[in-house]
Amino acid sequence: MKKQIKTTEAIFPMPVLLISTFNEDGTVDVMNAAWGTMLERDMVALNLTETHNTVKNIKARGGFVIHIADAKHAVEADWFGIVSGGKEEKKFEKTGMTFEKSNLVDAPIINELPIAMECEFVEYQNDSTGIGVIGKVVRTSVEESVMKDDKVDIDLLEAIAFDPYTHGYYKVGGRVADAFKDGLKIK
Repeated sequence: MKKQIKTTEAIFPMPVLLISTFNEDGTVDVMNAAWGTMLERDMVALNLTETHNTVKNIKARGGFVIHIADAKHAVEADWFGIVSGGKEEKKFEKTGMTFEKSNLVDAPIINELPIAMECEFVEYQNDSTGIGVIGKVVRTSVEESVMKDDKVDIDLLEAIAFDPYTHGYYKVGGRVADAFKDGLKIK
């Protein structure tokens, strides 16, 4: 028997995405965003309100980078989610992380994170059913250390997911089936 709970944001896993932009003064801004997904093969949606400094930067600069957070950087990922860049002047610097400027979009790529999706800003939807930030992926780059046979190996990546039930982070891993194949066993 199922029991009702108060949590409504109950989809699990929620990806831990680190969104990087440049502030107006050229410093690095990074935020943790669990409410993001793919819209199409090359389009992303980030459910972020316009009150976030990151959204203001995305609109002003026309670009951003989405990084998939990994277990090695769970502390930094949490820091980026609980500390506001508007209140902590050296938010990025305090993590000890480094960056390179993308040559495709006006945004920083965090060197220590294994996956970076460079995105062009497309639009911001803010009506009652609006998604928030919509972007077009122009390049995805991956550290070779998390690849096997020229593909991302999820177990090597050790991506983390946010648990909305207990507010924890969990590693994503352990293949349980082959997509588009194992379901055919039911025929």
